Amino acid sequence: MKAIIMGCGRLGEQVCRLLAASGGNQVCVIDYDQTALDRLGADIKVRKVKGVGFDREVLLEAGIREADAFVATSSSDNANVIAARIARNIFYVPKVVARLYDPRRAEIYRRLGLMTISSINWAAERVREMLLHADLDSVMAFGKGEVALLNIETPAHLVGRQVKHLIIPGETNVVSITREGQAFIPTTGSELKSGDTIHIVVLATSMGQLETLLGMGGGF
Repeated sequence: MKAIIMGCGRLGEQVCRLLAASGGNQVCVIDYDQTALDRLGADIKVRKVKGVGFDREVLLEAGIREADAFVATSSSDNANVIAARIARNIFYVPKVVARLYDPRRAEIYRRLGLMTISSINWAAERVREMLLHADLDSVMAFGKGEVALLNIETPAHLVGRQVKHLIIPGETNVVSITREGQAFIPTTGSELKSGDTIHIVVLATSMGQLETLLGMGGGF
């Protein structure tokens, strides 16, 4: 994948490092601050372009015409959305993501066809989950936190029961089980065993029902 990252702050730098470490990815990072680009060092194989991330010539130098992905992670919401719209609507980059500091703008940007991430939204949802459902280990949230992925060790009262006992159609589903270090995709008839780690996706609004199925008490 050929990816362009606009903005080499903490998030942009981390995205660069992760993509570069994944192997097979060609990464180019744009930033107007040479010091920010220099922080990447020589140990990471990425191209560096100094300039404003929504300038046409800068984008062309970064290889926007051949890019498969464009990620705008600068410290300015306005700069991010301008750059993201240029990447999507002028250069037709297939995957475009823009970082937002103000989550209230997320719906507007979605209407423009842009994928957005907001650390504020993610952090707020994570705090809510930790306070209200402290016994549930949420490892990932989707959307604005409407759906969560949980890792749960099989409770004693569910050992020998079937996966179907943890499924509420449209609300909870078991997507995988890890048993003795090996993961597999279960069927509704798969038997739960002691020591299993159950990977469950659940609606945030159904956390309480899942806690009841698992025999857990509520948070507050």
